Amino acid sequence: MMQQYEGNSYLFGGNAPYVEELYEAYLNNPGSVPDNWRAYFDAMQHVPAVDGSSRPDVDHSSVIASFAERAKQGPIRTVSAAADPEMGRKRVAVTQLIAAYRYLGSRWANLDPLQRQERPPLPELDPAFYGFSEADLDTVFNISNTYFGQENASLRDLLNMLRDTYCRAIGAEFMYISDPAEKRWLQERLESIRSTPTFTAEKKRHILERLTAAEGLERYLHTKYVGAKRFSLEGGESFIASMDEVIQRAGEQGVQEIVIGMAHRGRLNVLVNTLGKSPADLFEEFEGKHADDLPSGDVKYHQGFSSDVSTVGGPVHLSLAFNPSHLEIVNPVVEGSAKARMDRRGDPHGKQVLPVLVHGDAAFAGQGVVMETLNLAQTRGYGTGGTVHIVINNQIGFTTSDPRDSRSTIYCSDVVKMIEAPVLHVNGDDPEAVVLATQIALDYRVQFGKDIVVDIVCYRKLGHNEQDTPALTQPLMYKKIAKHPGTRKLYADKLATQGTISGDEADQMVAGFRNAMDAGKHTNDPVLTDFKNKYAVDWAPFLNKKWTDAADTAVPLTELKRLAQRVTTVPENFKLHSLVEKVLADRATMGRGELNLDWGMGEHLAYASLVASGYAVRLSGQDAGRGTFVHRHAVLHDQNREKWDAGIYVPLQNVSETQAPFTVIDSVLSEEAVLGFEYGYSTAEPNTLTIWEAQFGDFANGAQVVIDQFIASGEVKWGRASGLVMMLPHGYEGQGPEHSSARIERFLQLCADNNMQVVQPTTAAQIFHLLRRQMVRQFRKPLVIFTPKSLLRNKDAGSSLNELAKGGFQTVIGETDDKIEASKVKRVIACSGKVYYDLVNTRKTRGVTDVAIVRIEQMYPFPHKAFAAELKKFANATEVVWAQDEPQNQGPWFQIQHNIFESMESGQRLAYAGRPASAAPAVGYSDKHVAQQKELLDTAFAKLKGFVLTK
Repeated sequence: MMQQYEGNSYLFGGNAPYVEELYEAYLNNPGSVPDNWRAYFDAMQHVPAVDGSSRPDVDHSSVIASFAERAKQGPIRTVSAAADPEMGRKRVAVTQLIAAYRYLGSRWANLDPLQRQERPPLPELDPAFYGFSEADLDTVFNISNTYFGQENASLRDLLNMLRDTYCRAIGAEFMYISDPAEKRWLQERLESIRSTPTFTAEKKRHILERLTAAEGLERYLHTKYVGAKRFSLEGGESFIASMDEVIQRAGEQGVQEIVIGMAHRGRLNVLVNTLGKSPADLFEEFEGKHADDLPSGDVKYHQGFSSDVSTVGGPVHLSLAFNPSHLEIVNPVVEGSAKARMDRRGDPHGKQVLPVLVHGDAAFAGQGVVMETLNLAQTRGYGTGGTVHIVINNQIGFTTSDPRDSRSTIYCSDVVKMIEAPVLHVNGDDPEAVVLATQIALDYRVQFGKDIVVDIVCYRKLGHNEQDTPALTQPLMYKKIAKHPGTRKLYADKLATQGTISGDEADQMVAGFRNAMDAGKHTNDPVLTDFKNKYAVDWAPFLNKKWTDAADTAVPLTELKRLAQRVTTVPENFKLHSLVEKVLADRATMGRGELNLDWGMGEHLAYASLVASGYAVRLSGQDAGRGTFVHRHAVLHDQNREKWDAGIYVPLQNVSETQAPFTVIDSVLSEEAVLGFEYGYSTAEPNTLTIWEAQFGDFANGAQVVIDQFIASGEVKWGRASGLVMMLPHGYEGQGPEHSSARIERFLQLCADNNMQVVQPTTAAQIFHLLRRQMVRQFRKPLVIFTPKSLLRNKDAGSSLNELAKGGFQTVIGETDDKIEASKVKRVIACSGKVYYDLVNTRKTRGVTDVAIVRIEQMYPFPHKAFAAELKKFANATEVVWAQDEPQNQGPWFQIQHNIFESMESGQRLAYAGRPASAAPAVGYSDKHVAQQKELLDTAFAKLKGFVLTK
């Protein structure tokens, strides 16, 4: 047996964490470990630490490395001749047995309510694996330093304790966590109570009441609205008890706001039984009632809701985020909303705000945005103090029940191991265990400020929706489900057997709930109707406002000069890079009015003027601090200091003593999660200019779901306003298919109902006024800005300081060349973006005097009056040409031509000048790019040919 142990035990062969635990125990008390290990650790004191010290508690890295090397050689032999070699071996084996249950116990846990899961062969959980025999079961060992809650125990009792703790209704996974304090906390919490709840009779009755409400609502809806889709929770009713515990315990811990994200399964149940939505209102929705003020609206199981509920710790505000059918996409939105609430409260660690994400098992394992969102958890710009994740694990996902078809991991939750989040798997048929796991999760989050998962293993009584017949593909599983009495019935019978409830009390609960549903009322209503949350945002000033392009965005010249001085000043002895030093020197000259402002300075003055006026600014994206094209330099780095906190300076955070916050974040390399996060932030904070900048505009493709389902349609579906700004670098500079186009056509295709703004500004003054307009106007709409690349340093795109001190954002910029006489103009070229400067230079080079060029800076909402007014200036023009860099089937052409045509005079002809249609957004060959650009410009000034539309 010992040979098998040496050759096969997973604790050897390089896997040394359990040895590290022994070492930590040794450091606390050398006498607590077996003699042979103590002798080995004594010898380790002479191993030099990283700093040269011989003290073992200075740095563990060299010691741990030694463990790993020593582990490859097999178990340590007895060192002391005086010690009992056999007893020493057994003491070590006991420690290994405990470690094995901590590592692998979840694999043997009783988690499946349907009892379909077979225990895998795990010899490491068998005492015989370590050389123990039946005769050893009553041997007493000192386990005070290796197992919490017990000083001495026989091997028999220890096995019972380990199996109770790790192999019953809760299966815990946490030994992959690298922080010893977190592991010890979880070990102590679980082992001290053997993972067994000890609730009062009152608590148990409350749990039963929650199960009754959960089951009762589903059965009531199933009877009253036969065949209607609702994505039933039946089979997972313990989830409602878990949510109730989340709210009550979080409130007790000082949480004042909880932001919840979940998909369809059980959502209607949460709306009624957790957030307190009126059952009567829900029934009306089933019967066809809808909001008349929403142009689109949405189905019942996508709806959000907010309420205030009472807890022992005081009122808690609950917000259930609106959610589209795209699974898990709500995750970053919830995190962003939670972050905005934290910032509003001055709560950097999330002590008062809690994000809760509810997942389905298949989606949790299958959707990439889950990983992207998890990756935000401990970052400075996106951390929310830990998220409680709850998985409604019905073991079948959509239609599959074989994990080989739904994931490549043992558990659906294995993705969270990337951030070392612990997982508590729990049997959904044991609601007390579910509540206990929830309590531990909340307490862990408070203690460590990190994510944790409660995986409720349950089943799905009905199909994916109520019109589905799952037995078609899962006959054996659904035969078992058909025989299952239901979680509520099992728990009610258990309480009756215990004497906790009387024989008919459970039936009375069921009848009482049914009567309440008939009356459209709640049976348990903790909702507060008169509570006023002082941190709530009043959206009323921003809603139901008519669209206007007008806004007073000018800033007095003296204030602009003051702001310019502030954003170009650095602390004494702060060493700038020579290139940055020149940038700031040039900007200082611009700020004095001695040089035209470039794009970066126009942008800086917009931010500076906003924060000085009390509007916060939050800017995030890949390379947002310096800008992808090194034009921004919002974050300055001391060339003589490497430490981040000491070696950076952000001038926009030092505009004035009473300014609003300016936050700039170099984001993780994610588009979907980060954009979703910023959208969520913007929906919870209308007084912050929230900006996401793509590294290249093309990369917004990776966040298309957020754009389609939230940014473009959130207001018409859910009445959810947002002032989010997207900055998408766009421009045909010969950099190939993935570095040219931000897909203007896709955004314009999404435009309707004045849902958002699509803009391509071409001067420094324009970006200044545009950004200020976004906050100064008293309504909030998403703003998509196609920002330039080459224009960032193009002197022709510069603006004077006076242009910022007067005027405002121009939706259309007419002909600016005084040499072009309006009466002689025969053709008007309309365009947007960088191509304007190419057209102007071509006209100048060729000496053309009868062509006017008009820039459409705002493509949606289309500025009909302004554009028509420009066309009317050229009464003799018979031709209008739309010119664009993009291929004909892309860019604005097909989405904007009807707007141009509408503004034309009778008899005028409309034509296109641009690249030919293409499957890719741009060519990758430089010579072909140049040839296409030449052809574009030739066409813009040549005779009309090809597509010509006459009005």
